[in-house]
Amino acid sequence: MGGGSSLMNSDIAVLLDHVWVRYNSSVILEDIILHVRREEIVSIVGPNGSGKTTLLKTIIGFTKPFRGRVEVLGTSPEKVKNTGRIGYLAQSSQYDANFPVSVFDVVAMTRYSQKGFFETLSGSDRKLIDAQLDKVEMGDFSEQHFGSLSGGQKQRVLIARALALKPEILILDEPSTGLDSVAQDTFYHMLVRLRDEEHLTIIMVSHDIGGVSTVVDTVACLKKKIHFHGKPSECIPTEALARVFGKDVYFLKHDKNCETCRDE
Repeated sequence: MGGGSSLMNSDIAVLLDHVWVRYNSSVILEDIILHVRREEIVSIVGPNGSGKTTLLKTIIGFTKPFRGRVEVLGTSPEKVKNTGRIGYLAQSSQYDANFPVSVFDVVAMTRYSQKGFFETLSGSDRKLIDAQLDKVEMGDFSEQHFGSLSGGQKQRVLIARALALKPEILILDEPSTGLDSVAQDTFYHMLVRLRDEEHLTIIMVSHDIGGVSTVVDTVACLKKKIHFHGKPSECIPTEALARVFGKDVYFLKHDKNCETCRDE
């Protein structure tokens, strides 16, 4: 993995090569090696304080490692982060869900960010905003007050806002927080559809390894280090789960053939 030559190729969207990140004197991420392929959905899972958000911010370019190398879409994160090629949805606690704006205006904020101070939305901007809301099945709510929506509906609108920049990578930090199990499942399957239709690479953080296992391509178990990265269909080693989540934790994946789920 060492050396000066690039490890990027046409199939790799994100690469972290022996990356270390610290805050003040504390090491937050240690020797992270991670490859994310284009049009892959990967979930970064781990308990609170495990470094998940820091990992996302390192990929986006908000946080710079003190050791190692990060490449995003073939270049450095700093060269990509303000181009619209990455869409980022922060944790729900980091935005004011009751801010008095319409659903349309929430998505329009992204388009205004690309314009000059006195510029207004063009007809093509408005068509694009309407199209993104339709993609997340929120077109009928365009004029509704954003704060009146349910948690799942708000997340869909924020996804539409991120999509309005036409990104190649969509990065989501705990996007299903506050959603019940049915809403979570619906939300995750919407992401799969968007990945397929928009040819997106999706990286999302979650603390619920079981909830994301049926829709993601790979799972990375993180607690300072990445202790496992592979397909959720693979048997995640018990020792890796113990290092990340603690002892007596087991990975239970449900599917349509599960005896206890058939009647649910």
